[in-house]
Amino acid sequence: MPTTIWLPAPDQPHAAPSPGTVLPDWAIERIRTVFTTRAGQLPAPLLKISVQDTVPGMDARTPAITYSDGVPSRLSLLLAELHPDALPEPTELPVCAVSEMPGAMEDGWPGFFHRAHRLLPASGLLLLATRQRRDEGILTDPLGSLIACARTAGFRYLQHVIVAHAHPADDRLIPTPPVDVSPGVAHSDLIPLSAIHA
Repeated sequence: MPTTIWLPAPDQPHAAPSPGTVLPDWAIERIRTVFTTRAGQLPAPLLKISVQDTVPGMDARTPAITYSDGVPSRLSLLLAELHPDALPEPTELPVCAVSEMPGAMEDGWPGFFHRAHRLLPASGLLLLATRQRRDEGILTDPLGSLIACARTAGFRYLQHVIVAHAHPADDRLIPTPPVDVSPGVAHSDLIPLSAIHA
C-alpha cells in the first residue's frame, strides 16, 4: 500500500500538535483539502473526534468538532484522533478475528470501529490518527491491531500517511516534537479507511 509523508510549510509556526491532540492544525487543514474536496461538489463536512479512553461509556466522553464549508449533508468523513494513552497495552492488544466479530455493542476498539462503520455510508472515510508511544522503554506501535479491528468491522485499508513533526530547512528536517510525546517519536500516523457495505 502507498505511504505518503506530509510536512508542514517552511513558514508554518506550529509544526507539532497541541498537547492532548494527535495531529497539528496544519495537518487537519491538509485533510480538509485532500479528503473533503471532490470535483464539482462543495467540500464534505469533516467530523473530528478525540478518543481519550476506551472504558465503557467512551462515546459520551469523546469530544467532537465539525469542520464544514458548505450546507449540512450526511456524514461521510470521520477523523478519529486516538490518543496514545487510549491505545491498548502491548499485553492486551485486541484480537479481532472474523469468527469473533463483536458488533457495535462492544466496548473498546472493536466496538468503536463497528459503531464508526454504522455511521458512514458506502465509501465513507474513517481517518484514523494516532502515534506510537513507549511502554517501559519499548516502542509500541498499535497500527497493525487497530487496522485488523477496522477491517473486521467492514473497513478497507487505503493508505498510510506519515505526518512529520519537523520543519523542512534547506535539505534537512529539523525535529519539532510535541511536548507530550514519548522520546524519539517524531511523527503521527494517519490511516484512511473506506467503509464497505455489502
